[in-house]
Amino acid sequence: MKFAICNEIYQGWKLEDTFAHAARLGYAGVEIAPFTLANSVNDISATERQRIRDLAARSPIAIVGLHWLLVKPEGLYLNHTDSSIRERTAKYFVDLVDCCADLGGTIMVVGSFKQRNVLYGVTREQAWDWTAATFRDAVKRAEDRAVTICFEPLSPAETNFINTAAEAIQLTQPFNSPRFKIIIDVKAMCSESKPIPQIIRESWPHFAHFHANDKNLKGPGFGDVDFKPIAAALKEVGYDGYVSVEVFKFEEGAETIASKSIEYLRRVFG
Repeated sequence: MKFAICNEIYQGWKLEDTFAHAARLGYAGVEIAPFTLANSVNDISATERQRIRDLAARSPIAIVGLHWLLVKPEGLYLNHTDSSIRERTAKYFVDLVDCCADLGGTIMVVGSFKQRNVLYGVTREQAWDWTAATFRDAVKRAEDRAVTICFEPLSPAETNFINTAAEAIQLTQPFNSPRFKIIIDVKAMCSESKPIPQIIRESWPHFAHFHANDKNLKGPGFGDVDFKPIAAALKEVGYDGYVSVEVFKFEEGAETIASKSIEYLRRVFG
């Protein structure tokens, strides 16, 4: 199994130091949050994109792709009532696909809970249709550039729109595209009524990426979630993508989070 880690864990580190440290611990890839690089991916020049790609290659480590896509710039929203905001968001997703591909990445994770909540007065059907329309051009560009967009179900505590893996699959399936899939995340799956291994089995082959964390918002092995049955289920379905460490509490520091997470994952995946 290939392990990766998200770069925002390395708060205040230079990107080259992040790559070097993750590679030294045995991670195969780093997942990048665009807001750690620039306000907008359109501010990242072709020269800078190539420089980042070269830095990773020298470590050597892969750039998995992008996540936390709509933190910046401000004013983007998947299913806003204002069509001009939706159109601007749709265009930015195309730009994100290009940036991801230019960096050598192949995965884009769409969580963005603050930019997808169903607004007051909007029906679920409207939100659903508007969200699907927002992705239409980006999915086409993703097909051209060999990038897979992965929609992320999130817990009801985070968003009121698409809270289960089954719902996320319902959103992506009508596109009938190998480049529009879902991601499943341990923290988010903890909010579902089904056991996590069951969600994994029922969601395959519709997920193309996997986030490893704990319901306490820390890394795998830092809480009560037992990853042994999770690892067994991923192996059972034949998942061969990245298991990527994503955390939301950083008090232990990057070095401890990164080292203890991969040590735990190695043990449970055997």
